[in-house]
Amino acid sequence: MMAQAMKEKTAYAGAFRLFAAARAGAGEPAWAGALREDAFARFEERGFPTTDEEDWKYTNVAPLARREFVPAETPAARAPEAAEFFVHEEARASRLVFINGLLAPGLSALEALPAGVVVSDIAAALAGEHGAAVRERLGALVPATGGPFAALNAAFFGGGAFVFVPRGVRVGAPVQLLFLSEGEGAHLASPRLLVLAERESELDIIESYAAAEGTGEYLTNTVAEVFVADGARVTHVKVQDEAEPAYHVGATHAEVGRDAVYDLTTVTLGSKLSRHDIAVRLGRENGTCHVDGLYLVGDGQHADTHSLIDHAVPRCASRQTYKGILDGRSRAVFNGRVFVHEGASQTDAQQSNKNLLLSREARVDTKPQLEIYNDDVKCSHGATVGQLEEEELFYLLSRGLSPALARNLLTYGFAEEIVEKIRHESIRRRLDRAILNRLHASLEV
Repeated sequence: MMAQAMKEKTAYAGAFRLFAAARAGAGEPAWAGALREDAFARFEERGFPTTDEEDWKYTNVAPLARREFVPAETPAARAPEAAEFFVHEEARASRLVFINGLLAPGLSALEALPAGVVVSDIAAALAGEHGAAVRERLGALVPATGGPFAALNAAFFGGGAFVFVPRGVRVGAPVQLLFLSEGEGAHLASPRLLVLAERESELDIIESYAAAEGTGEYLTNTVAEVFVADGARVTHVKVQDEAEPAYHVGATHAEVGRDAVYDLTTVTLGSKLSRHDIAVRLGRENGTCHVDGLYLVGDGQHADTHSLIDHAVPRCASRQTYKGILDGRSRAVFNGRVFVHEGASQTDAQQSNKNLLLSREARVDTKPQLEIYNDDVKCSHGATVGQLEEEELFYLLSRGLSPALARNLLTYGFAEEIVEKIRHESIRRRLDRAILNRLHASLEV
């Protein structure tokens, strides 16, 4: 174990020195370089997590740790054609595109944004008029001390998106942040997303991860920090559809203000191993969050979701519905925790995790949790794991449907509850196609 840890550190140490030197040569501020150095020191001290740790008990990242990933230097050659395929129609003029973690300005378009709204590369934002706000908030919700992958991201992040919406501004078009991977090299992408939605503002974000055809093994290690000010509303859709050989580790943390709403929907389709850590803090009264998701995994895939909804003050509400569809020799993990503080009276929290197993070899470990320190609350949680209902199948068969079509309809319907939440039609259509493709299914007679 010790020898393996030293090998991991040595492999990343060389890549880090080259990366840090390149950033310094490009004029990176001294404070950013110091933050980067400190983050890497923490990563080397800590190393990758092991299954001996409770939070990683069911997810073994040893295969990932044995691989040597290095940051990409330039976008791959076929990126434009691949990127165009993954851009959503509603975001044609409100998108940023990143290739292997690096901003591709020629593929981005921001004409649809209202005056005052800023959507830019985070490095450019640090040097602009919002630099002080970026520096103050960067790492405030996900510090480098938050875990090994947070430290690794802080050490290697070279790009990402900064989104700022001024007070009272409603952004009509969704803002798509497309992170596309391409190429055969084992690259490391470490993007960050920082969202500042000021009071009474409204914003829709589409955070997309995808890969061009033929992309090899790579690691995406991403961190998103979302600040929703009083009375603001942020709708956040994250679609993870990485390449089959990929690894995806992500953290999404949000802070919700008074009378504000944060609505997160995550759809997990790709990569052979994925992990998503979610934390939402309801820190001012009458805040609301929705944390919903769908994971659809097939043979050889592993998807892990850990979430924490933190009710710190009175009169806040949270809703969490996560659904999983597992086929072949696949594995899913769901650990959802709702924490209600002693002073958080009149909390209203509901949590549900439902799993549909399409194979006898599929396995899911689910652990919804309520930790409550106040009596004046309305909280519930539950989890189910099962197969398609025989009575529902019999009903459809009795109406003349074939067995294959009946199963496809029921499975599709199980997933659609989450997809229907998404308000933009082209996104729903694309997710519908992706779900049917992953199920190798058709809804035609």
